[in-house]
Amino acid sequence: MLSVSHRNPELYAQNCRDRNYPSHADYPLKIQQLSDELRQIDHQLQPSRSRIKALEKTIAKLQHQATEPQNKDQEAALRAEAQELKDESLALTTRKASCTEQVQQLALSLPNISSSHTPIGSEPTLVEYLNFDAQSPPAWVHRPDPSRSHVSIGSTLGLIDFASAATTTGWGWYFLIGDGALLEQALIQYALTVARRYGWTPVSPPSIVYSYVAEACGFQPRDQNNEQQIWAIEQSEKDRAKPQRSLAATAEIPLAAMHAGRDLEPSTLPLKLVGPSRCYRAEAGARGVDTKGLYRVHEFTKIEMFGWADNVPASSSIPSSDDLFNELLTIQKEILTSLRLPCRVLEMPTTDLGASASRKLDIEALFPSRMRGETLEDAWGEVTSASICTDYQSRRLGTRVRGGTAKDSRFPHTVNGTAIAVPRVLAAILENGWDAERGVVVIPESCDPGWE
Repeated sequence: MLSVSHRNPELYAQNCRDRNYPSHADYPLKIQQLSDELRQIDHQLQPSRSRIKALEKTIAKLQHQATEPQNKDQEAALRAEAQELKDESLALTTRKASCTEQVQQLALSLPNISSSHTPIGSEPTLVEYLNFDAQSPPAWVHRPDPSRSHVSIGSTLGLIDFASAATTTGWGWYFLIGDGALLEQALIQYALTVARRYGWTPVSPPSIVYSYVAEACGFQPRDQNNEQQIWAIEQSEKDRAKPQRSLAATAEIPLAAMHAGRDLEPSTLPLKLVGPSRCYRAEAGARGVDTKGLYRVHEFTKIEMFGWADNVPASSSIPSSDDLFNELLTIQKEILTSLRLPCRVLEMPTTDLGASASRKLDIEALFPSRMRGETLEDAWGEVTSASICTDYQSRRLGTRVRGGTAKDSRFPHTVNGTAIAVPRVLAAILENGWDAERGVVVIPESCDPGWE
């Protein structure tokens, strides 16, 4: 990444502007300037080091010769010259270390280069619909009903308790009760069943990670607007010297770090993991209809898929990150289609990509409670996303693919995607499956605990 940004700073600068990182747009030029200075320092250090070695050899010879006065004077002069060169070299070496650190910090803060598939700007591109015909939308569209909200439905049926959670923890948390809790478990097991069918290995990851691991994965403590994103865990006085830990915002973080600092054998790729976990988000949005209830919460269960693919030419027969990405989408679409949720697939624009993603596709479901007036546009809400991160995460985590020689080793590409974000999918099922006349929710067959 460093060599690319130093060779083509304008490419990276424009990428920062496209992705709404205006404060980072001058970083690539700074990296180039610092890289030029580093080369100048190396150019200056080389003759100085050679001269110091030559002086030290001459001084050593003089020390073995007879102690003539002229030899003493010559030795003193040579020592003075050597010391002056050493002082100059020390100053240059100190400056070199500072420049190198600055280059690393600037380069690591740059967002990934966007894919050619990614629309530039803030508008996504519609890819396709699932379980939805724009010419023949669901019947409830023509008969808006404020009570067709998962908050109202869940409370009426005794499935969700927000009031008690507000007492125990605060706004942005909830209790799932009875069939609500069972539906959560059914969704978890169903998502794992589908992912396993495609060869993804289940993993139960930790919910606490080192903060530097989260940052290496592209999750910064605060976003571009300085809004807190991740919760840091307070450390006791005796642990102040230890690395900071944070609550994982997604299983993507611990799964990505499973192979940090390791070499992967090419024969083990693609490596595909699927992990259910609790996720913790510091931001839960401003209170309003769009974020009410289960749609945006501080803690929730999510099934995350994470994979590594070899970084090889597209013409190779070895599965690429694009192949793995397409498989993620296939799994997501199968799950949501079988849940009978009306959805749309979107190619997300540059301003909507996280720092690590090169390309991202979101799948949004229809939520009757989000509808405003007669337009459906506001009724769509994200339920899954899938991203290609190229080598952004593997470089920062030090994960490599072993080559025949050290020169042949390479950074694998990583992909990640949501199999199911339980609260949002559960909310979509309640709202889309609500039968007001009977006062029941029609649950999709795929959530029947009797599936295989």
